[in-house]
Amino acid sequence: MDKPEGWTSHDVVNKLRRLAGTKKVGHLGTLDPIATGVLPVVIGRATRLAQFFTRNDKVYEGLVRFGYSTGTYDRAGAPTSPETEPQLDAARIEPVLNHFRGPFLQTPPPVSAKKVGGVPAYKLTRRQNPPELAPVAVEVYELALLGVEGAEARLRCHCSAGTYLRAIAHELGEELGCGAHLKDLRRTASGDFSIDRSHTVPALEEMAAAGRLGEALIPAAQLLPDFASQFVDDITEGRIRQGRDFPVSPYRQNRASRYVKAVSRAGDLIAIGEMKLPNICHPIVVL
Repeated sequence: MDKPEGWTSHDVVNKLRRLAGTKKVGHLGTLDPIATGVLPVVIGRATRLAQFFTRNDKVYEGLVRFGYSTGTYDRAGAPTSPETEPQLDAARIEPVLNHFRGPFLQTPPPVSAKKVGGVPAYKLTRRQNPPELAPVAVEVYELALLGVEGAEARLRCHCSAGTYLRAIAHELGEELGCGAHLKDLRRTASGDFSIDRSHTVPALEEMAAAGRLGEALIPAAQLLPDFASQFVDDITEGRIRQGRDFPVSPYRQNRASRYVKAVSRAGDLIAIGEMKLPNICHPIVVL
């Protein structure tokens, strides 16, 4: 999905439930309401695969507004410092970006989905009881300054799962002494899912009305390309569905992979197996 601005990730799930006619719909990674872009959605039995997508890298493009901070670290929050109009340039911003490249500990925003005692931090903050969130190890593989105009700077960030560009924007403002927040955010990639393969809500509505929604779906067997694939015959498929181990080829690709996709003769994903012996796999998720 190419999530529209103003929608929550759950709004997208509810929309897809209506379009697909099933309650079995889930998303792979929350996007804030002000954010747009790639939101992978799994439908039907593919929801069982969600556990394998929790650590996907992300790529974002964001617009940072310098001059004041907000309580949410983005434009949705109330200002928490006086508004100013700093005149910045690349020469001033670029050295500070180095502090947010590579591995480091990042404290999540107080308004976030991070859970404290099983309760999302944003709910505690809204109850006037903001939590103290522990820093989390993250890694930024690329943080590129795409342009600066007045008090705004556009960044591209390729980062590990769990990294908040909002937090980077907030800390940039602190280090530059003028306050800052994230004005706009667009996710252009989430793992192997990219914006050029994403569908807008109106496009999916048109496809569903024409009975062509299936054209937007990525077959489950094509997901998780880093996992080795093992084609199985009908007898082996039956055994897998009974939870029994199955053999895998010693000449398979991605031999370093801990997991193996069992694929039927028709090309359908049957199960995800975990290697137990050099050439023996145990099914841990059966579709």
